[in-house]
Amino acid sequence: MPIFHAIILGLTQGLSEFLPISSSGHLILVPWLFGWHDFDDKSLQKAFDVALHIGTLIAVVAYFWKDLLVFAREGIAVAFGRRRPASVEGKLAWLLVLSAIPAAIAGALFEDFIDKKLGGIALVALSMIFFGLLLAWADRLPGRRGLTELRARDALVVGAGQVLALNPGTSRSGITITTARWRKFSRDGAARISFLMSIPVTAGAALFKVGKLLADGIPPGLGGPLLVGIVTSAVAGWLAVWGTITLVRTHSFMPFVIYRVGLGLLVLLLLASPWR
Repeated sequence: MPIFHAIILGLTQGLSEFLPISSSGHLILVPWLFGWHDFDDKSLQKAFDVALHIGTLIAVVAYFWKDLLVFAREGIAVAFGRRRPASVEGKLAWLLVLSAIPAAIAGALFEDFIDKKLGGIALVALSMIFFGLLLAWADRLPGRRGLTELRARDALVVGAGQVLALNPGTSRSGITITTARWRKFSRDGAARISFLMSIPVTAGAALFKVGKLLADGIPPGLGGPLLVGIVTSAVAGWLAVWGTITLVRTHSFMPFVIYRVGLGLLVLLLLASPWR
């Protein structure tokens, strides 16, 4: 795998994991658009996918590390009964864990179906359009709730939205922001909830895939691209988190909606043309 491809895919994963535009969809579309065939071997694709997810996990942990330290301390205090009543941060810590359960169960039960049946180019394009329009609808709803107002019902509802993100093209951050906006959270609150909810889900998926990777072994010649992919996706991911939170303080999510719909239509046109 060329290092240049690793850099482009690392940037793609890092930016699209946290922007509401679908990282899994872009990781399918980018090689398709450029005619790359780096992953004819399934083990190569799985190994590189692990590296990119580790990179974005590093990014979001690095951005929220101060908050995460407080959540971890207070969450442990709640679990062992050392904090009565539970602090806001302690409750949030366990609500974030709770939010990961629906997607974890669905991912484990339907892994083969997801790998074999989802991810077609046309389906990715249609998902880009449909869930982009759904985000546009939700973003017009009023909402003033902040992160500290997250409740168990919100965690389960928004967490259940992550199940839809197992379909490439939906976007995990996009569907969680959409669902959080529907639950009356502000744009800033919805974005923060989305990014924090990514940590237990991404960590769980990465650990699961690392276990498989260690069992299969790292394919020969992939060590360098793996390292480049991790570093690139981590840097791009941090910038995406920072940029999104900064943007939504004064702007809507409409630029992402326009991008999603435009890209989806472009891909459908290419599919219908002699070029593809």
